[in-house]
Amino acid sequence: MSDASADGYRVWAVPGLPEVAPGDDLAKLIAAAAPGLVDGDVLLVTSKIVSKAEGRVVEAADREAAIDAETVRVVARRGPLRIVENRQGLVMAAAGVDASNTPSGTVLLLPEDPDASARAIRDGLRDALGVEVGVVVTDTFGRPWRAGLTDVAIGAAGVNVLDDLRGGADAHGNPLSATVVATADELAAAGDLVKGKAAGLPVAVLRGLPHVLAEGDGEGARAMVRGARDDMFRLGTSEAVRLAVTQRRTIRAFTDEPVDPGAVRRAVAAAVTAPAPHHTTPWRFVLLESAGARTRLLDAMRDAWIADLRRDGKSEESIAKRIRRGDVLRNAPYLVVPCLVMDGSHTYGDARRDAAEREMFVVATGAGVQNFLVALAGERLGSAWVSSTMFCRDVVREVLALPEDWDPMGAVAVGHPAEEPRARGERDAGVFIEVR
Repeated sequence: MSDASADGYRVWAVPGLPEVAPGDDLAKLIAAAAPGLVDGDVLLVTSKIVSKAEGRVVEAADREAAIDAETVRVVARRGPLRIVENRQGLVMAAAGVDASNTPSGTVLLLPEDPDASARAIRDGLRDALGVEVGVVVTDTFGRPWRAGLTDVAIGAAGVNVLDDLRGGADAHGNPLSATVVATADELAAAGDLVKGKAAGLPVAVLRGLPHVLAEGDGEGARAMVRGARDDMFRLGTSEAVRLAVTQRRTIRAFTDEPVDPGAVRRAVAAAVTAPAPHHTTPWRFVLLESAGARTRLLDAMRDAWIADLRRDGKSEESIAKRIRRGDVLRNAPYLVVPCLVMDGSHTYGDARRDAAEREMFVVATGAGVQNFLVALAGERLGSAWVSSTMFCRDVVREVLALPEDWDPMGAVAVGHPAEEPRARGERDAGVFIEVR
């Protein structure tokens, strides 16, 4: 038993719990083993016994297949080790699939909804003992940049899982602008000190910190899972690069939040690593950072487009409808015009070979633009590549004062997405493959 000072807390493991089996009522088992629980206590419950009680023991001759089934995306891989995001939204090794302390030929999965599990234990203890306690369901995590394992909260009820100190001040009066304390994880780690990893003591009680209890059930440990848009380290390995490519989406609605010019320049740096013929550098990126430059270009392009449509005999109603399609560029807080240059290209004096030469440069420019779009996604910026500048290149060159040999290859709208993009339909890669 660990004891703090008179103003601190106590934490101890609960002895006497039997082996848990599917269908067991954990709250009743805990109440029988710890009848002295009082209001304000926090129960720290190892997820493994929660999974056993909930029947999350499954037959699996192949643990890897079970990991596959629980995996939403692979974050990193090294040899047989996989760090993945699982169905509960947790990023952890092997999706939390455990082959220890379970019968041979079976594996133990994490609780389907750890927050709901915590609520059920809390409700059961209230019914059995008449006490109001907090419950934290814990599991063992490794952490980036840190050696060793520790317990963290994967489910919680009746506990303030996060303590947001932003807007306050430290002891010296300095403002706190980024401090959000992971209270539930700290509680889980405290319990791990007395439960141990192999002592057969899956539940601990922490007493003396009533301020960590929440009103009602609280928001649960799910609130501690960092969303994709706020995860600065979501992309980091070869698997992550693949995910960046597949998760890059065309974004057509942006917030008013300004775009960091440095982020765009970093994306350009990624763009110019694309392959190109003859060791050339056929890419140029014109960054329209001022509202005036964007407006002048888009107004001139609109006028040219209207003139073209009228020459085509389109009605004014049809013209107005088509012009509205360009709103994605006009509403974006930042525009980029990628351009193709043919510096270093070869001239053969043969129409067929000269056309193929230009095609090589066009393909290289497309590769650079794709790098650019993926890199923007890595910067948490949305983008839409629109082809319109290719239809009025002379206008674009004149408005932007570009050299005559720069060919605008569309325009890229850049900004912070106004909402999460809709899920992309699955595409079967085999449909696009021919093998000879």
